[in-house]
Amino acid sequence: MLDRVVALLEPALAGEGAVVIDATLGLGGHSEALLTAFPNARLIGIDRDPHALELSGRRLAPFGDRATLVHAVYDEIPEVLDELGVESVQGVFFDLGVSSMQLDEASRGFAYAQDAPLDMRMDDSRGITAAEVLNTYEVADLTRILRVYGEEKFARRIAERVVAARAEEPFTTSGRLVELLYEAIPAPARRTGGHPAKRTFQALRIEVNDELQVLSRALPAALDAVSVGGRVVVESYQSLEDRMVKQAFTAVTTTDVPPDLPFVPDELQPRFTAITRGAEKAKEPELTDNPRAASVRLRAVERTRGDAA
Repeated sequence: MLDRVVALLEPALAGEGAVVIDATLGLGGHSEALLTAFPNARLIGIDRDPHALELSGRRLAPFGDRATLVHAVYDEIPEVLDELGVESVQGVFFDLGVSSMQLDEASRGFAYAQDAPLDMRMDDSRGITAAEVLNTYEVADLTRILRVYGEEKFARRIAERVVAARAEEPFTTSGRLVELLYEAIPAPARRTGGHPAKRTFQALRIEVNDELQVLSRALPAALDAVSVGGRVVVESYQSLEDRMVKQAFTAVTTTDVPPDLPFVPDELQPRFTAITRGAEKAKEPELTDNPRAASVRLRAVERTRGDAA
């Protein structure tokens, strides 16, 4: 939905001196499109993955000092802007979840289709790996993350089998985990809802990278960072993320006043207005060209009022 993202940000970025944050830089595809579409705009690209920063840096090099790339997690938007001396921006874009680069690079351990080390860290220079989660968490904690982050119906059953299996040999690669999941999930359940490892791998990835907690801090930070007329655009790929985005956007686009109030005072008006009606979804031909787009949910808001004095 790259073209749609550019179109949604156009009213905010078409002016002179606009600044946009790509909070999930990845390989820089969206950033490249934004810098091309808005030749007077400056971009701040944020990513926690040093490998992504290296690759996107090469891609965005032709734009020179219009692109500033920062190694940080996207809930650190306030610190990044403070360090760069930027008071506010006109756009913030998030493309949540694991990137195509991370999925396609087998050694990162994100993809269950290939046997690889169970890492799953978006920044592989720090933090706990998926293997460490599997090898150290108790049954109750494994059950919780599988049930909450993966929405896995057989969470307890899987957790118990993981703990039993690791007593014989610690988990190191994804192939052994996938085999366990095939055995733990009943055959009728394996025939529906996609690959039986999908939910467990999602849960482990979210736990390893603290994704939902980071997002809960990043959304308010992004909303606070944009000036009046600025827009925040978010692409999410699973229901937990999309629900958080919906709730954050609803909170700033609605006002809590009695329905029979003759008029709403300026100080009680919402700070933002919704630009998308609900969540937009990808359409053909993109769905055929890029099957991963099938799960995307796109939401956007525009800031219409500054903070109360």
